[in-house]
Amino acid sequence: MRHNKKLNHLSRKTAHRKSMLSNMATSLIMHKRIFTTTAKAKALRREIEPIITLSKEDTTASRRLAFKFLQDKRAVTELFQVVAQKVADRPGGYTRIIKTGYRLGDNAQMCFIELVDFNESMLKTKVDRKARTRRSSKKKSEEKAGATEVKTEKIESKVAEPKAKAAEAVESKTAEPEAETVEAAESKTTEPEAEEATESTETTESKVAEPKAKAVKATESDAVEPKAEAVESPADSKAKTAEAPAEPTEGKTEEQAAQEDESKQE
Repeated sequence: MRHNKKLNHLSRKTAHRKSMLSNMATSLIMHKRIFTTTAKAKALRREIEPIITLSKEDTTASRRLAFKFLQDKRAVTELFQVVAQKVADRPGGYTRIIKTGYRLGDNAQMCFIELVDFNESMLKTKVDRKARTRRSSKKKSEEKAGATEVKTEKIESKVAEPKAKAAEAVESKTAEPEAETVEAAESKTTEPEAEEATESTETTESKVAEPKAKAVKATESDAVEPKAEAVESPADSKAKTAEAPAEPTEGKTEEQAAQEDESKQE
């Protein structure tokens, strides 16, 4: 039984398999991409990635360990000088396997394995794929978003209330003395203006009222004089008639006067 046996022997003996993977690793480091079967590419990835991790520390020990597996000085210098600089910020996952189809003849599954940081076209073009979701999940997500918005609004209102109260208190404190100063200044400016306005109105009213009063007095005096003449005229006439006959009677005697009275009565 083949329980817990993860190593793929690739239908080869140990020496043959190790030399084949060493040659494939050297070709990958030098050319950055090789075409092979999927089984061999997976076996190679298991061997090459620890070697690339060793290249991040450029020491004699790490170079000797890399040379022990690769058995090629040119591949070791390429690994430590070129590849190590590219993969310095990547924490593992230095290779990529892409399947290309099936081989004619034995119908074996083919692929190519490459170093990720050396494929510039794949690094530049990153496709943003939209995740497929169901209608029910959309409703749930909308409900969750609404709930979170309500919670945030409540929190913001609670936080904003004390801030608004403090701001109003500060504004009221600053506004009161300003209002007092403004009122004092306005009162000072309005008092002389009001006095001047009242004085001017009084003078204009007095100027207008004087000729009116004179005209009214003149009309009243003109109307009163003829009435007084009309009222006094009968009295004056009686007085004149009484005074006129009294003048000749001064030289007559009393007897003559009595006779004249009798004659008048008859």
